[in-house]
Amino acid sequence: MLCVKYLFPRLCFNFVMASPEIASLSWGQMKVKGCSTTYKDCKVWPGGSRTWDWRETGTNHSPGVQPADLEEVVKKGVKTLVIGRGMSEALQVPPATVEYLKKKGIDVVVLQTEKAVAEYNALAAGGVKVGGVFHSTC
Repeated sequence: MLCVKYLFPRLCFNFVMASPEIASLSWGQMKVKGCSTTYKDCKVWPGGSRTWDWRETGTNHSPGVQPADLEEVVKKGVKTLVIGRGMSEALQVPPATVEYLKKKGIDVVVLQTEKAVAEYNALAAGGVKVGGVFHSTC
């Protein structure tokens, strides 16, 4: 994986186009294998990762994850998208967001973040074209 930190400080690319493994997770910190960036919240997809900046779409814990939060990952051609709701599951995922993914033919998995990362890593290791959005605090 190549982290282009001087051109794009919070964007990492994996030119193999496999879904990158989440290397570590702790409260407020996530690391993606092969990328030197430490994320608080992150988006991952086959070939890359970046910070999930909630301010871009006006996301809050409630109503939670909106389709606009997922569009970037969906456009990468994922077959499955994993959503991590936070360590205490404070981040909501409205039914309309799940429906948005299903209408696009994407399998969706919504879990507490530690479980979501484990599921994401298992799918990625199995060669599934998987993406994810993960909240690493509350």
